[in-house]
This record gives sequence, structure tokens and C-alpha cells, in this order.
Amino acid sequence: MENIEEVLQVHKLTAEDYSHIKKILGREPNLLEIGIFSAMWSEHCSYKSSKKYLNGFPTKAPWVIQGPGENAGVIDIGDGMAAVFKMESHNHPSFIEPYQGAATGVGGILRDVFTMGARPVANMNALRFGDVHDKGKTGRHQRYLVRGVVEGIGDYGNCMGVPTIGGETFFDEAYNGNILVNAFTLGICKSDEIFYGRAEGIGNPVIYVGSKTGRDGLGGAVMSSDSFTEESKSLRPTVQVGDPFTEKLLLEACLELFQHDYIVGIQDMGAAGLTSSSFEMAGRSGSGMRMDLDRVPAREEGMTPYEFMLSESQERMLICAKKGYEKEIIEIFEKWDLDVAIVGEVTDTGNMELFWHGEKVADIPIDPITEEAPVLDRPVKRPAYLDTIADVTIDDFPAVDNQKAFETLITSLEVVNKKWLYEQYDSMVQTNTVKGPGSTDASVIRVKETGKAIAMSSDCNPRYCYIDPKGGAAAAVMESGRNVAMSGAVPLAITDCLNYGNPEKPETMWQFAEGCEGIKEACKALNTPVVSGNVSLYNETEGVGVFPTPTIAMVGVNASEKRVLPSTLQQEGNTLYLLGDTGHDFGGSLYMKALFGKVAGKLAPIDFAKERALWDFIIDANQEGLLRSAKDVSVGGIAITLAKMAASGTKGVTCNITLEDSRDLFSESFSRAIIEVSDTDAFERFAGQRGIKYQRLGSVGGDQFICNDIRLDMQRLMKNFYQRFQEVIEQDL
Repeated sequence: MENIEEVLQVHKLTAEDYSHIKKILGREPNLLEIGIFSAMWSEHCSYKSSKKYLNGFPTKAPWVIQGPGENAGVIDIGDGMAAVFKMESHNHPSFIEPYQGAATGVGGILRDVFTMGARPVANMNALRFGDVHDKGKTGRHQRYLVRGVVEGIGDYGNCMGVPTIGGETFFDEAYNGNILVNAFTLGICKSDEIFYGRAEGIGNPVIYVGSKTGRDGLGGAVMSSDSFTEESKSLRPTVQVGDPFTEKLLLEACLELFQHDYIVGIQDMGAAGLTSSSFEMAGRSGSGMRMDLDRVPAREEGMTPYEFMLSESQERMLICAKKGYEKEIIEIFEKWDLDVAIVGEVTDTGNMELFWHGEKVADIPIDPITEEAPVLDRPVKRPAYLDTIADVTIDDFPAVDNQKAFETLITSLEVVNKKWLYEQYDSMVQTNTVKGPGSTDASVIRVKETGKAIAMSSDCNPRYCYIDPKGGAAAAVMESGRNVAMSGAVPLAITDCLNYGNPEKPETMWQFAEGCEGIKEACKALNTPVVSGNVSLYNETEGVGVFPTPTIAMVGVNASEKRVLPSTLQQEGNTLYLLGDTGHDFGGSLYMKALFGKVAGKLAPIDFAKERALWDFIIDANQEGLLRSAKDVSVGGIAITLAKMAASGTKGVTCNITLEDSRDLFSESFSRAIIEVSDTDAFERFAGQRGIKYQRLGSVGGDQFICNDIRLDMQRLMKNFYQRFQEVIEQDL
């Protein structure tokens, strides 16, 4: 092949990779084969930089039905039902083209879930943007990205009829060059009706279903496996274009198909399209496969085998059918007005054999392309910046009056209500949403078949991960589990989306390795295994990477939908208590960032036993009917937590708490919660029996927010809380 160095560079393959490919094939590869190896060995598909550190994640528990390695994870939620869920990133496409990038991220994660046989019943998203306050070009662009991403998520989810019930949104200049868009979907099915992505049974037909294949998304997996430069920011052709109406038809057709015993396996065509789906299905079973690419439904004229294999056109699936049921399968998809074509069959060769009008155009051993994918042992180095920030404390800055500090923090976009954003999402479709967006902490849906409820929460504080990559990742697991527990549900398992910078930098790999260790330790200690996930690296532009952002989505089950615990104040006259210990913990805090513009300090101490004890106490006290509301204390500390409960519940509070330092109202110590109680005697008896530490704060009621030396009229508090976000995001319109 001429210009092989140039070809390898375009495909992000090294000379060593090329030698390995020749060894696997026993000959020189052609361009199609190079394209296939490039996609399958990309960071996005092979996890070559991260695989070393993902080993050792706790993945098993009595309630885990399917852990990592399939389209999505599956847990048993009782009564013969299962929850199927996963989170994935669509960061690079969303930065290039926010509407389509975010929309197709939602589409892809929905397919991962319904491919397993589950009807999607809830979406969430975790979004990170840059400095939207900036008055110049950067701020205008970031606000444009916010509006585009939110519209893309809303339009796709709304058209699909799947409620978007929660998530998180974070802003920091660290994301000016790379926004993060992480999409989560949860579905429900019967625990004995789960489908897997496998192709086996010699002679069984391979059937293509869904939309026609076009040239959109070509090279998407490879593009997402590299950093951005000024040149690559214009890679719009690598971004897929979504069609939620077709996806809705595909969902219904697949769910109808699953009612019959017609198929062996089914796989979504996600990153790397037909390449990854076919190789993964055959690879899981140790089979071979033959495909005739000229049979693949095409949307554009003159498409080549290379384009068919590497296109990332959306709304497509690959099915391994049971021989003899082809007609029935074709009838189902034609009834739903979808393209369907028999494009190949399972073989016993162990190879992927691709044909174009009868001519063999590629012949690749399947096992080596996955089993011999490069596993890199990249250099790691502790970042030097950690030494410059570790000893910074709030005592290094001028004293700020608590009233002034509170009024600054309560208007932070991290704190204020995001109704401008979530009102673009249909959160009530399917009529199962018990606790939706804006209600703070975990989101909850009922399982109508059983009367139980499923709680879910997506969390990560990137500031914590910046000052302490290991502790910050553990804290994300704790926070997501704490939020689920605050709704009264038992946290059971997580999915993760690990967003980091350039893995070719030793400092980034050190951050990643530490983050993985933090997740492992937290999940083991808290008994919440990892059942699925995603790694997104190269979130870097012009050499500047994002904060380490290991997003964690926790899922838990409440035995009764009637026992879902709110996180907003419920009734005047009720008593408020603080659970847990408050220290002088301001490392990575909102207080330090909002008032002094610094992300520095030491992370608050982590105690997994204390954390789990808090969860269990809240869950048990709720089952006893002792709690009226509960909210974990996190960003902004006690003062901001109380303010969010008050504003969301439209009720004033009068509280007083004894602290060693008055600023500790804003401390971000872990393993704390504020609870609302109507029967104080019963609660205090129960807490005494359980040995839980509590402190009476005050009471609910009035038209003022009063907390120690902080006082704010509730009307003003609510105006700040509910209007601030829209004022900032729409300032260009």
C-alpha cells in the first residue's frame, strides 16, 4: 500500500500496531482492514489505556444479574423484575455539534438498554460546561453549547416517550475547551427475559434492521479517541445525525420481537457501527461471521465497503436470528416501516469474512482483534500542582461575613434551580415519575408491576477530584449512594462514566489510576458493585484537559412506592435535625471557589463505615415512618442545604447550630444529612437505639430563612433560586 505512514497517521495507528496487524493477518492489510483495526483498537472501543485499571472493580453481588461486558448492566429488583441501566459519554460530538451530539448520545444509550430486552423508563444526564458568566466569546459559546445540548437531549427523549427525570449540571472554566455530556438510561424487564449481544449457531442468519446506512459519523470512534485542536474542532462530518421517530419505531419493533423465540442475540450499532457490533457479537461466542456488504440498506449512492463498515449512522441494530424464522422477523420490522435485510450468517471459521458483490474484500480473525488489542501500560506521574494546592485553607483568604458569603453561594449556578433546563424535558410521560427533576437529590420512578420504587442519582464533584483524584472518585460514589438513600431506597449498584484528559500525559494517567482505586474502594466498602460503564479520554483542547470527572450513577430500590422520602420541606412546625459530624472542611469547596476563585486544599476525611451507617439509618427510619423529608449535606454545607430544602418546599426555616468556627456553616464534611421530623420523641428514641449522632437545628415555618447569623426573606431567596439560571443562560437572546 502506498503512503502507508500517512494512512496509519489518519487512522491513529502506530508502526507497532501495523506490524501486529500484519502478524495477525499473515499478510499486508488492505485499506478496509486497516479501517476496521483502527476502529476496534481505538481508545473509544478497546479501552487500551484504561483496561489495566478497570480490572478489579467489584462487579458481583447476589442481586447482580449481568455485570460489565454486555450492552448494559442488569440487577434484580425483586418480584421477577430486573432493572437494566448504563451511562455513556457523547462529549466530543456534543462539543462539535451540541444539538445532534447530545441527541445521538441519548439515542445510543436508549438502544443499549432496549437491546437487552428492557423498555426504557427513565433518562438522566450529567452535563459539564465552561464559564457561562464570561462576557466575551468564550461565555457566548458556552451558553450556546448549553442551549444546544439541552434542546438535543429534550427533543430526543421527548420524542421517544421516555421521561428525563434528573441529572446534574456543573460549570467551571476547566470545561471551556471540552464540555462533557454523559447520558444515562434505565429500563425494566422480566428477569428471565433478558437478551444478549451474541452471534452463535452455524448457519444462523445475521439480519440488519433499522435505518439505512449513510456516511454520517464516519470515523467517530477514532475522532473520540484524540484530543481537540483548532483544526479538529470543525470535524462536523464525524458527528452522527439522530432521528428519534425512527428510534421509537425501532424500540417498539424490538420489544415486539422479544415476545417471540426468534433470535439468538441482538446488538446496537454504536461506536464504529457495523464493525463493532458484528465483531463483538461473534467474539462473545467464539464464532465466525460472513457478511455481504452490498446487501446493507444504503441511504447514499456509491457507498464503499469501508464506509458501510465504519459509518455511525444512528438507529440501527444487528440481529443473530434462529434459522427458519427469517420471514417472521422481516415481517415485524416491515410492519414498523423499518429497513430490514439478511446480510450474512454465522460460520465456524472464527473469521469475519466481508464480501462486496461476491468478491471477498476482508478476512480478519475475530478473536485476535479483540483479545490482542493493545493494552497500554502508560507512564504515570503524580501531578506537581497537587503540592502547590494541598496546604491552602480558607484561613489564607480575607474573612467574609456569613451573610455576604451566603448571598454569593445561593446564586451560584451550581446551587440554583435548573427549571429552565429540565422544563424542556418531559419528566412525567409514562406516568411513573414519583420524584422528578427539581425535587433535589435522587430521582424516583415507581415499578407499576410490583408497587416498588427505583431511585437513581448521578453525581461527581470535579473540584474534589482535582484536589484528590482518588478521594474525589470515592466521594462521588458516596454522594450518589447518599442521595439514593435520602429517598428511602437501598443503594444497590452503580454505572460510571470516567471522563479524563489526555492519557498520553503521565499526570492524566495517574489521575485516572487514582480515580479507579477510589471507586473500587468505595464500591467494595459500601457493597454497591459496578455493573456497566464507559471511559472517555482525550477530553483536552490545545493541551488543556478537563478536571478528572468520574461520573457515578447509583441505582437503588425502595420496597414501597408509598415510602418515597422527599428532599424538600413538607410542613410548618416540623423539627429539623442534623445527622453526622461537621468539621472545618473546605478543600475543593464551593465556598473557596465562589468567594476566592480557588480550587485547592485537602479533601474532607472519608469514612465508609460512617457513610453506610447514615444510609442505613435513613432507610430504616423512613420505613418506620419517622421522617418527613431528608437531604444530604453536600455542596455549600449546612447553610446551602437548608436553603435548597426551604426554597424547593416554599417554606421558611429558623435554625441555630453551635459550631467551632462560624464559617463551618459552609463546610463540606461528608456523611451528613438534614432531616425533617414531626414526632421528635419517637425519632430521638429510635436514634438513641441506633447510636446515631444527631443535633436539633430548629423548625420549619415563617417567611424568613434564618440560620445562625444568616437571614434572608423567603421571597428574595426563591427569586434568586428560581430565576438566576435563566437570566445567565439566556443573556445573549
